[in-house]
Amino acid sequence: MDERIIARLQELRRFAIEKGIVAEFFYHEEDSALMRFANSAISLNTNEHLVRLEITAHEENRQASFSLITNLDAIDDMKDGVLQAAEILKHTQPLSYMPSIPVYQETIIEETAFDSNLAEISNAEKLDYFNRAVAGMETDQINLGGIFSSGKNVIAIMNTNSEHALAFVTSDAQITIVLSHKTLKWEVIAEQSAQKKTDLNPAALHRQLAYLLGHYQNAPAIQLPLGRYDIVFGPAAIAELVNTMNWIGFNGGMMKRGFSFLKEEHLDTQVLGSAFTLVDDPTRIETFPFSVDLTGITRKPFTIFEQGTFKAFTWNQDSADEFGAQPTGHSVMHKSLLLSGGDKPINTLEELVEAPRDKDVLYIPYIHYMNFVNPSQGLVTGSSRFGALLLKQDGSVVVPFNVRLTQSLLDIFGEKIAWLSDGQVVYNVSASYGARNPTALIVPNFVYVKDLEISHANSSY
Repeated sequence: MDERIIARLQELRRFAIEKGIVAEFFYHEEDSALMRFANSAISLNTNEHLVRLEITAHEENRQASFSLITNLDAIDDMKDGVLQAAEILKHTQPLSYMPSIPVYQETIIEETAFDSNLAEISNAEKLDYFNRAVAGMETDQINLGGIFSSGKNVIAIMNTNSEHALAFVTSDAQITIVLSHKTLKWEVIAEQSAQKKTDLNPAALHRQLAYLLGHYQNAPAIQLPLGRYDIVFGPAAIAELVNTMNWIGFNGGMMKRGFSFLKEEHLDTQVLGSAFTLVDDPTRIETFPFSVDLTGITRKPFTIFEQGTFKAFTWNQDSADEFGAQPTGHSVMHKSLLLSGGDKPINTLEELVEAPRDKDVLYIPYIHYMNFVNPSQGLVTGSSRFGALLLKQDGSVVVPFNVRLTQSLLDIFGEKIAWLSDGQVVYNVSASYGARNPTALIVPNFVYVKDLEISHANSSY
């Protein structure tokens, strides 16, 4: 990490103290690159280097922030930002609680999740990755689309209460490849997350795409009758469903604000199915973890659900201050969620298709445009997309047009779970907009859920 970062924060700290300003400094630096494909060609190839600085000034139970895009040489602009934050503070209303400002006991610079080889991957290597992943698949009718997003992320924080700083450096890549039919409009997808360069495996994506392409090019397509189906969710769908719990599930502040399907009386009670165990595990480097949170609390594996029993809410410092709770080390940009696997030795789509079944089973790898319907009931909605299959009882496979699910997470992850794969995969859920914040979950390859309702079925692709 560039030594000037800590030096600049120390200089800002001294300046704020000289001016009698109590302040926190949040420094974010990213080197981001994006290669985008559309219509079997590179449609965008760009990169950017951004430095953001957020300064929060405090006085008793009032606080105010000022943010700027800057660079390490613009110390005068940064100092002016401190003065701006202090000026805004004069006009803010008091909070109903006293925000805490941490006192760091030591300087921590965490770089274990950084790989320079991945952060500096070349355009030629990205293009070669895509060419290998889709070799022999593109035709006049089959078009390639997708992204290769990669970069380096630096977060550093300091405040006027302590001369110490915390800093975190990560590298990441998120790859999405979509093959679509120009005339029929169907799409199949394969994705990969990487924390280091050796995680990149285009051959794995080639196998997934080739298998799906075989079915989509040769199997009949149908509109599904509405009704109830046993559904096998793929890793993308699983990860997105679990990730929604960050907002409408186990977040203590959101619970207190009435935006969660979990309540305090649910603690230590059976809420979900006995197959469901969810842990926030910062020891898993694939999830771009924080070894300590932004207040300096050491982070260790934290059980949220154990065999369906709800064990704990997560509390960041600000919500803990507001509601009088104990912070749990979750003042972080993202968690490191891990959904435990089960005992079913089915870990590839080929194995799933070939497994015997006593009824039709719907395979949904991906849920498109998922959103909340009723957070207090855990009710979410979204559509299948990118490679759904209907696995017929007789062993045949057909391609269903997209369907809509509107279900409660309490049902999806409740006692209707029939099995989970014994193998797991890393799935990247990083957002494409805003400051770079690499985020990934570890989930089973498949989760089989019985008797879920399809509320809408498209009549075409």
